Formats: sequence, structure tokens, C-alpha cells
Amino acid sequence: MSTIINADTSNGLKLTSDTSGEIALQSAGTTIATVSSTGIAMASGKTLTGGGKILQVLQAVKSDTFSTTSTSLVDVSGLSVSITPSSTSSKILVHVDLFLTASYYVGHAQLVRNSTLIYRANTAGNRPIDSITFAQNVSNDGIMQRSSIMYLDSPSTTSATTYKVQASTRKDGQGGGVFYINRTTQDRDTTGYDARGPSSITVMEVAG
Repeated sequence: MSTIINADTSNGLKLTSDTSGEIALQSAGTTIATVSSTGIAMASGKTLTGGGKILQVLQAVKSDTFSTTSTSLVDVSGLSVSITPSSTSSKILVHVDLFLTASYYVGHAQLVRNSTLIYRANTAGNRPIDSITFAQNVSNDGIMQRSSIMYLDSPSTTSATTYKVQASTRKDGQGGGVFYINRTTQDRDTTGYDARGPSSITVMEVAG
């Protein structure tokens, strides 16, 4: 139980007290927020008025490596985050940070919401329309390139929503190769060469 402050539509302001140390703020008997020693907690589906406030932040960090020879999009393991927006008016700010390289290949990285590709160019003939494209035209000593995505999405839902990275590769006519994340093409076990790097995906709910 909580001390209840209720803006009653028939009787005006009503106060019901107790000794719990919590205060429930209500409108017409419906709790909007609860105030306690830990701060203010908004009720499910309720947000503070005014847009732009960060309501929650989630992140997945990928510290191991990934590679693919698939010419169809596949999920990049470890680069996926599920977030449940508190309101349909909320926006989700997505930031993806990737270390990429490829061997005689063009690598394609896509930002995906659930199963929908987002943050892409308009269709233009047969051209790939990626979130990130990486091209490497040598088979040896391919160094990593750091690339990023920043996108403000409007999912318009209060259901759990998954943001993830998918990747694929395409031959460039010079032989086989692989698209890599978090490692160089040779990945030699030495102290002077072929460093590895981390990648991440971060999602932030922004009040609408």
C-alpha cells in the first residue's frame, strides 16, 4: 500500500495516507507514478510529459569474432538487444559500433528491427542498399575499419522489440573470401600485428 494522492474528477483532491514511505500519484483512481526513496517510477504505459528524456538504455557488447561467407543476410551473434518501449510515442535511438574487414569481398551490414531492415537507402536498380558497406580488395594484411550507425527509430509499439545486426558478403570476381567482424583477415597470433576489437549495439528509449 502507499499514501495515495488522487485527483478525483468528482470530489477534487483526495488524500489517503499510510506509513509505507511510498506515495502513489493518481488521476481518477488510476496510478500514474509512484514516488519512493529510490525515485519516481512511472506506471506501465505512462511517461513524463515532454519529449527527449532518456527512459532506458540497453547494450550488447560483442568481444569475440564473427565471420561469414553467406551471400544472404545472417544474424551476427552477440549483436542483438531487445527493448520494451513504455509508450507507443517513444522513439528508440540505436547506435551500432563495428570493427570490420574482408578478404577479396564486399561486406554488407544491416540494421534490423525484429525482421525488418531499417536505416537503408532508397531502392536503386540492382544496387545493394546497406546500413554499412565494407570493401577490401586484397587478401593479405586486411586491417580492421571502424564503422558506426546512428538511427532514431519510431517502432510505435509497447511490445518487446529486437534490434540486431545482420551481415552478408558478395564476391568481387577475384576469388573466394570472408567478411569478418572484430578481427583482421590473417588474425595472426603476434604482439605486433592483427589486433582484435570489440563491437556493440546500444538502444535508448527516448520519450516522445
